[in-house]
Amino acid sequence: MTRRIGFLVFEDFQLLDAAGPIAAFEIAARYTPGAYRLTTLAREAGPVASSSGATLGAEGISRAGDFDTIVVAGGDGSRRAFRDEALLDFLRARAPVTRRMTSVCSGAFLLAAAGLLDGRRATTHWSRTADFRAKFPHVRLEPDHIYTRDGPVWTSAGITAGIDLSLALIADDLGEEVARSVARQLVVYRRRPGGQSQFSALIEMESPEGRFGALIGWARERLDEDLGVERLAERAAMSPRNFTRRFTQETGVTPARAIERLRVESARERIEGSEAPIEGVAASCGFGDPERMRRAFLRAFGQPPQALRRAAR
Repeated sequence: MTRRIGFLVFEDFQLLDAAGPIAAFEIAARYTPGAYRLTTLAREAGPVASSSGATLGAEGISRAGDFDTIVVAGGDGSRRAFRDEALLDFLRARAPVTRRMTSVCSGAFLLAAAGLLDGRRATTHWSRTADFRAKFPHVRLEPDHIYTRDGPVWTSAGITAGIDLSLALIADDLGEEVARSVARQLVVYRRRPGGQSQFSALIEMESPEGRFGALIGWARERLDEDLGVERLAERAAMSPRNFTRRFTQETGVTPARAIERLRVESARERIEGSEAPIEGVAASCGFGDPERMRRAFLRAFGQPPQALRRAAR
């Protein structure tokens, strides 16, 4: 059985959003000959320039046939593309007859604008989560995931996460062993050691442009203290309710989730880089007890602290 995979691109798409998944499916077809046939799609047939200036040749969507899976690339051009009714009509028309509709990075904006993510779980690049939430409030955004699957719709985070997504799709089609072989050929992890989490999602909040950057930096130095909403709001000179609303709008995560992520980030560094007892790490990072830290690690990385320590060794 040959599955036809369509990769939808547009002017100023991110090259790796398309090229990474294309390479993964190409290699999978080497291990399972005839498994996939790959087609690049665009509004009009011809070369399509990525944001780097490199181009991909594409077939026009008006003449496209049937597909098993459609992968929508992201990139700077998605800001225009998700308002292109021809592209959105194509996605709407294809969704009922396509087994899987998927996106990489900000390609999720196109799926959402087409109404294909309403009521579904989805993710996108961490830097665009606040904008995504504002534009598509009916989508159940999970901003710290590498990729999500909700029924026939799969979405992934930024750029290289498209390879993670593709490996998961390949495993779904051809089995785990083929997916592992593809990962080895690409010299990437089949599953990242950090689990299914956009682990760097809090870095941007410390930038000078971010309203809460200084607050995050202050909290990072006091992880073993009480960092509840009331104390954070007081530090930001805001009411707890207004602080929670504004913080979530800007960062894409709640204050409680942000503090947990700071704590697991700090704890992971200590667990992987030292022989410090798990109990001591939990206390110094503000978890209070190892079990609470273990649950936080499972949420963030899909693995307990001991597993990450063993992998680091």
